Amino acid sequence: MNSNIVLPGFEEVIVKRAALIEDKYCFEVEMPLKEHSCSSCGSVTTKIHDYRIQKIKHLKLFERHTLIFYKRRRYACECGKRFSEENPFIERYQRLSIEFNQAIKIRSIKGKTFKETAEIYGTSASTVVRRFDQIAESTVQVEPDPLPKAIAIDEYKGDTKEGKYQLIIADAVTREPIDILPNRYKKTIKQYLRKHGANVEYVVMDMSPSFKAAVQQALGKPIIVADRFHFVRYIYWALDGVRRRVQSTWHDYDRKKCKKMRYVFHRDSEKLTEEDQWYLNRYLGFSEELNVAYHLKEAFAQWFKQAKVNGLESILQTKELLNEFYRKVEQVNIPEFKKAIQTLQNWQVEILNSFAYGYSNGFLEGINNLTKVMKRNAFGFRSFKRFRAKILLTHKYKKMGVHIG
Repeated sequence: MNSNIVLPGFEEVIVKRAALIEDKYCFEVEMPLKEHSCSSCGSVTTKIHDYRIQKIKHLKLFERHTLIFYKRRRYACECGKRFSEENPFIERYQRLSIEFNQAIKIRSIKGKTFKETAEIYGTSASTVVRRFDQIAESTVQVEPDPLPKAIAIDEYKGDTKEGKYQLIIADAVTREPIDILPNRYKKTIKQYLRKHGANVEYVVMDMSPSFKAAVQQALGKPIIVADRFHFVRYIYWALDGVRRRVQSTWHDYDRKKCKKMRYVFHRDSEKLTEEDQWYLNRYLGFSEELNVAYHLKEAFAQWFKQAKVNGLESILQTKELLNEFYRKVEQVNIPEFKKAIQTLQNWQVEILNSFAYGYSNGFLEGINNLTKVMKRNAFGFRSFKRFRAKILLTHKYKKMGVHIG
């Protein structure tokens, strides 16, 4: 490009004139005259049939919109064929330069919303959506490869046309999302796993009976691993239930203050400040039942720490210590805790598997959190296909910048 700057893709272009018109950079350009082969008969010709001016939108220069006015030649062949000359910066039937299209495709993946991307590049949201759909169609697999040895599954609230909730499947080792199912129905999960889950041996999930039934019916007897967060919270819910029931009989000041300071019951006792410990002792002194419930929580927390240390090698010891915790709960006969351990007993094998094999669903909760942020930024996605592509491409290219080159 014969100017004091070089634009990528325009190195061979001859600039006839450049001007700043209405705060837009405008360039009149043409390609050098050279021989071209006829696309019909293959003959070489330099005979010009006519010129046509093509207006092309290009990337911003110095934060100003840029327009290219391309004086495009059409050649005439002896066979009667008319054809346009070759150029490196615009594809056939396009009004946007190749560089511009590439930038929109990258930003449509990395940007918050399609509308925001359109405003940045000075185009319409529908144009950005079309470019996103193009890259999604060529990149996102409709039928994924066979699932890996260990997978993690979890639901998230997508609110698309396909349903209120969708199910995400990820690799439990690499922690990368693999696929997203349109709903969380047992039938859908079962059909998908039967089709793609021949290699699956480990499945990490929350404590959903429908997920468990679907996995077992589809895969036979895989090793199901319960996510630690989901079974630990039952004990904390039980403690909260006791606190709410007990404090309802207290004076208004202490009832409201205890509710405000409820975090002192949940926090690790070794991390409590002097003030936190004072409030904890005060409210545990108000109720013997609450005091017992708190110490049950502490006993469970000690078991949990020891279980992580034991690992697979001492899994039988972990099991025996858990049974000992059950016996403590049975002795004190607090209804909230009895209900909690009933759930733990129903999922005991899967709970012990979480310490034996070390898989977790924590990373998937992080992926779901980012998914919800994307949905809120865009005020929702009605198209499940497009939302699925947005999630998968965002994670696939998470280390890629938003700029070309």
